[in-house]
Amino acid sequence: MTVAQFFGCAMIAFGPPIALFAITIASDPIRTIMLVASSFFWLLALLFSSILYTAVIPLQDYLAFGVVFSVLFQELFRFLWFLLIKKAEGGLKKVSDGNMQIVENKNILAYVSGLGFGMISGAFSLINVLADMTGPGTIGRHGDPKNFFIASAVTSLAFILLHVFWGILFFNAIHRRAYLQLAYVILCHLLASCITLMNPMYSVTIPTVWILTILSGILAFIVAGGSHRTLKAAIKGRPRILQVDPTDTRGSLTESGAM
Repeated sequence: MTVAQFFGCAMIAFGPPIALFAITIASDPIRTIMLVASSFFWLLALLFSSILYTAVIPLQDYLAFGVVFSVLFQELFRFLWFLLIKKAEGGLKKVSDGNMQIVENKNILAYVSGLGFGMISGAFSLINVLADMTGPGTIGRHGDPKNFFIASAVTSLAFILLHVFWGILFFNAIHRRAYLQLAYVILCHLLASCITLMNPMYSVTIPTVWILTILSGILAFIVAGGSHRTLKAAIKGRPRILQVDPTDTRGSLTESGAM
């Protein structure tokens, strides 16, 4: 039973992200490299937040202190990652083998970077929980919440998706200098992270996190140039010809039906 629970929770948390990776990234070596590199920047954010948490001994008793500064470091390194790839655009064009979409369409690069942040974040948040699922022991025997494992998996999935949406919104906000949008990303990240401090009140924390996920997803869809036409075409599965408008700083796509 514990092994089944392990695979079940692992697929809940990482099934959709792995599917996104396999469908949209794995076939493109440049996207794969960018995803791994963005994951490394998230690890740097974790390193610096850990150093700060260890150095400031009087505040180690306050978990909220570590959560807030961890979020701020993540957003700082998301910005540093943006600056790095901005400087490296010339090199990316040379090694893209004629596939210029990832360079010219900023939303693709933001999506890949956000998925890199999200997958490594989800791995670190859930890996210890997954290790404990295989036993020995029985969850909830001493009054602990029996739905701890499933709640952790659902929450981890939400944060992985949130990082994807935050990545798109963050990059778009910097390109357009939309500071309110940038503030939304940071405040939403803070709220989503701090609300988990209320666990095990899962009836409050999980709906709140998923409401933020849905809201961020809608906003990311809009700023990426999505519309009811593109959504309808995606649902129907009709082949489309996607073209990047180089004059649009949002990196949005124009579409036409394939003949």
